[in-house]
Parts: sequence; C-alpha cells; structure tokens
Amino acid sequence: MNDNVEQWDIKKRSVSSERGVVAAQNWMAAACGADILFKGGNAIDAAISCAFALNVVEPWMCGLGGSGYMVIWLANEKRAIAIDFQGMLPSKVDLSDYPLDPSVPDAIMGFPGVAENANVIGYKAITVPGAVAGLSAALERHGRFDLDQVLSPVIQLAERGVPIDWHATMHIALESAELAKFPAAAQQYLPSGFPPQPERYLPIPKLIQTLIALAKHGPNEFYRGKTADKIVADLQAGGSRINADDLAAYEPLFIEPLVGIHRDAKLYTPGETSGGLRLNEALNYIEANLDLSKPFGAHTYVTYAKALNQAFKTHVKRLGRIDKANCTSHMSAVDADGNMVSLTYTLLNRFGSKVVLPETGILMNNSVSYFDPRPDFPTSMTPRKRINASNMCPTICVRDDRALFAVGASGANHIVPCTLQISALLLDYELSIEEVFNLPRIDADDSNAIHVDPSIGEDAIVTLSEKFQVEVAQNLVFPKLYSCPSGVWRSPEDTKVYGISDPANPVAGAIPEGPFEFGTAKYATVPRA
Repeated sequence: MNDNVEQWDIKKRSVSSERGVVAAQNWMAAACGADILFKGGNAIDAAISCAFALNVVEPWMCGLGGSGYMVIWLANEKRAIAIDFQGMLPSKVDLSDYPLDPSVPDAIMGFPGVAENANVIGYKAITVPGAVAGLSAALERHGRFDLDQVLSPVIQLAERGVPIDWHATMHIALESAELAKFPAAAQQYLPSGFPPQPERYLPIPKLIQTLIALAKHGPNEFYRGKTADKIVADLQAGGSRINADDLAAYEPLFIEPLVGIHRDAKLYTPGETSGGLRLNEALNYIEANLDLSKPFGAHTYVTYAKALNQAFKTHVKRLGRIDKANCTSHMSAVDADGNMVSLTYTLLNRFGSKVVLPETGILMNNSVSYFDPRPDFPTSMTPRKRINASNMCPTICVRDDRALFAVGASGANHIVPCTLQISALLLDYELSIEEVFNLPRIDADDSNAIHVDPSIGEDAIVTLSEKFQVEVAQNLVFPKLYSCPSGVWRSPEDTKVYGISDPANPVAGAIPEGPFEFGTAKYATVPRA
C-alpha cells in the first residue's frame, strides 16, 4: 500500500494553559472556543462555540444539519453526564421510497443498495437533525453563557466566508460530482462549476442569516420558528418526508453515561449506542493481558490489536455490521475549574446528503443510511426511530473525582481503535498527551487484517505479522486510515492543562484560552455564481 509515500516525520506539539484549552479538527473553530474561555465561559460554553464554528470552517464534516453525542464532566458536582442528539426518522417515513436495487453497491453501513442511492444522496437521505437541540441544551443547563454569546465569534467567522486552503479544496473536489447535482450545493461549493482554488473565502450569506436568527431567537427558532418553516419548505420541495411536526417533536436525550474501568480510572462514554461498549471490552482485555513488567514496545501493540479484534467481533455479533466510512468531527475542551467536554458530531458522509437547503444555507446529513431499508430488522426504518448504533466514542477519563483527559476522534470504524490506543497509552504507561498523540498507531477490526503505520518500527511489524495479516500504511492526510483525534489533558502535578490534535491533519489544532483576533481577511472572496 502506501508504506513509503511521504518520506518525512510529522509531529505536533501540545499547547498548555492554566485557564483552559480547546482542541478540534480545525484550529479556527478551536480559537472560537478559546475566545469564549477568555471572555469568562466554561468548558461547556467553549465546546459549543467550537462545535458551531466547525459548521463554518469544516462544513463537510458536521454542522447545523448534523447529529452526535457529547460527554461532560462537571467538576463541582463530581459527575459525568451524556447527551444523545442523534438524528430521527420522519413520522411519515415509507420504505417504498427506498426500493432495493441489486445493481447498486451496499451502503456504507452494509445494508443492501437502494435505487438511485436514495438513502445516501439527496433529500430522502436526510433525518431530523439533532445538533442545534443537543448543543443548545448542554449550554442552557451547564454553560455560563447564552446562545447569542457563544455564537458571536462564530458569526464573525462566518462573515468572512468558508476559508479555502488546499485541504478544503481536496474535500470539495472529492465530492464535486455529487454536489453538482444539487443547485444550492453547487452554487455554494462549486463556484464557476469547479472546486474553488485555495486562498479564497466562499461567501455563505444564507447560513449567516440562519446563525443570526438562532442567536436572536434561540434554538426553538430552528425547530419551531421561521427558520423551521424555511427548513421544512425546502425539504418537502426536494422530496423529503420531514414535516413541521417532526422538527417540533425533536428532543435531545440526557442519558446516564456508560462507565468503563481501567487502571482504577473511570472512562465515561455516551451509552451503549456509541462506541463505548467496544472501548470498554478492549480495555478490559488489555488490563487482563498486557504485561506491564515489560517496557512499552512491540508486545504492547500485539495486546492492543488482540483487544480490538475481540471487541469488534463481539460488536459484529451484536449488531451484524461495521460502519465502514463516514466523515465526522471531534472536539475536546477543558477549563481552569477542571470541567471537561468531549463532543463528536457528524453529517455522516462527507458533505452528508450533498443537499444545501436554499433558504437557510444548511448542509444536511444523510443519516437515513444508518437504517435498514428492509422491514422487520432491529435497525429497519420506522416512524421517528432515532439512530441507535454509532462508532462515535467521545470519552472522558476520571480518577479520584478529577477529570484526567477528554479524547475522541472522527473516522467511522477507525474511531474506537484510535480512542482505545490513546486512552490505554495514557493510563497504561502514564505518558504525556503529546507523546501519545505522536506515537504511531495500528487499526484493527473483526478481521485478521490490520493496518500498521510503518513508523511503528520493524520489530513491532514482524511481531504483529506473527498474529495478523499486516498491511503497512502510513498515516496520511488522505486516505485517512487511523482516525483524526483531538484531546485535552489535565496535569496531575501542576495546574496546567494541555491540548493537542491529530498530527497528520494540517488544519487540526489546539488553542489555549485567549482572544480570537480575526484581523483582516487573509484571502480574497470568491464571487458567487
């Protein structure tokens, strides 16, 4: 494979602060969160601002039209909470909209192909999005700021437009053929009919109006207000069965987190529908089988690989499938009081359904593909069923009622292997978060084949080859084979907190508490078509 393509070492330094850090897949979104910390917000305020900002700087991964999970550690209360804001099918969902077509390849969730990919692309692929409800509910219950305050830097960011660098151009180009099928999406992301060249800003006037309306009127604007009316009108004009009652009925779920134990620490994840079950099973295997009398080395990776292989086999028996690919975003935040947030949300595929709603500028998910288009299965489509199985695994680790770290990642079935290795290395060997994020990783599932980063070393590769079919593959920007993590860590020795994001993602970054200096536009604005 790509075992010797890019002949350099890529590393990132962690950032530190005594007042808080936000880590995300885009440094500008993290900077919005850091700005909120600077203004007196807590980790919840910062994470929510960062999450909304990702809609502007990384819209192909997540946004107002998406859904997900978050875990929050409340330091003063010494407890963790989890919020499920996964998507929901419409009340009028109809299987006849998704006729099976054997000429269409299986969908990414492993379900049979549907005629014209109606469950993957276009208006019928869209579920009721939970992002605005979930993010706003967390803010209302546990933040210090109101929605308009956390949206303030986001709106400033949006007024410049979507920043286009080579990385953004790549993501847009990868989906350009499908984006071209939808006029509003083509107008937004394909100026002059082509992916935009780097060093430009794409104007997003409709999305700015939507963000301003949310800031002025609150989250009910999205589900019951004038913005909701626009959303429903656009959806139904395109053939979606989502109606006004479906939007108004949506509520995020505050749930008890799933708790795993490893090295006397508690790891909180968002319940059994997330990747938490696999994480916990793998950690249990490691605790029982890793020989800590030996230094970190090849045997460590073998134990981790066996743990993941077992956990994924259990998962397949339970669910019957593995989600093979999606495009997600993760962010982590910590403040001076020790509150932490781990938040993952997604449009599912890159650019979701490829639908931009003309009147609101919202890029919508394609989460109908989470559901089986056949009747009488546990994951079959039924009215207002919520997404009930995901790889997303936002995690917060606590020991002695003190949060140690918050981590998570994007990347479908790569998420749990990534989160497992970061969590285990931090707890098994007490390495720093900077050391752990810069170590090479493996990626394993229920099969006998594993991906191995060649920088792991020849000794580890040979040892792993004795147990698995090893495919040597570098951790490249694309294709992404090892997930994209972001994390924060609180030092047990001093008052500092640290943050870091994926070394192989050129725009991922961690930003310490401080003002976001927007300054003047760095790039020119692309004229709208």
